[in-house]
Amino acid sequence: MYSNPSDAPARIAVTVPALRKAKADGRKLVALTAYDASFAALMDAAGVDIVLVGDSLGMVVQGHHSTLPVTVADIAYHTRCVARGLRAPLLIADMPFQSDATPERALDAATAFLQAGAAMVKIEGAGPKLEVIRFLSEREIPVCAHLGLTPQSVLRLGGYRVQGKEMAAAEKLLADARAVADAGAELLVLECVPSPLAARITEASAIATIGIGAGPDCDGQVLVLHDLLGVSQGRRPRFVKDFLADAGTVRGAIEAYASAVREGRFPAAEHGYA
Repeated sequence: MYSNPSDAPARIAVTVPALRKAKADGRKLVALTAYDASFAALMDAAGVDIVLVGDSLGMVVQGHHSTLPVTVADIAYHTRCVARGLRAPLLIADMPFQSDATPERALDAATAFLQAGAAMVKIEGAGPKLEVIRFLSEREIPVCAHLGLTPQSVLRLGGYRVQGKEMAAAEKLLADARAVADAGAELLVLECVPSPLAARITEASAIATIGIGAGPDCDGQVLVLHDLLGVSQGRRPRFVKDFLADAGTVRGAIEAYASAVREGRFPAAEHGYA
């Protein structure tokens, strides 16, 4: 059955400056991935703050074994679809594999995504990506950085593994988190990072952090929609919770997730890594 969330009360649009204010106020940010207008509208109605058109669509929508086959055209198409379903949430578009290999290439892709309706783009990694983050930020394109487990690095990493467990790796992540903020990033996703390390990064960071498998102390949380609904294929990561099982409806599951994040009930200790 199609659910029409038009009865939802009007909300104030979430802007880039609002992300820093939420961090300063200690208000948890709620984020989810979306790939079409109908689910996006449900997220809007449920009070989600940030919607990400993730390159995760390569796995959960297209059926690939990684995010690497996703193209700029794919992200642009799904961004246009999702944007039509949103009124208030901040919409972020993922920069797919190698679309940010050079500043010029990144500018072309990011421009297409903002013209499709996004308000920010997400870039994985630091190092050579710092030049890209700075280049885009200086050209009025807001950037969300992504550190820890970066799925586009799956071949080099040898799989999907927790990052920052050893002291040297933890110190590098701390340094990278400072570096991406200094380069102009307005938001930082931390994926599969030990909870104590994510807490240290969050405390030291001037920009809001969004965790996924990074414990309860980040400034917000994100999940892949299909994971939240319990319909993903394969092994379920420990940071995932099936909110549909108890809620009974998709809208109820999204609302339950949003409430759990804001009230500090999700993620719990069992959803993180030591």
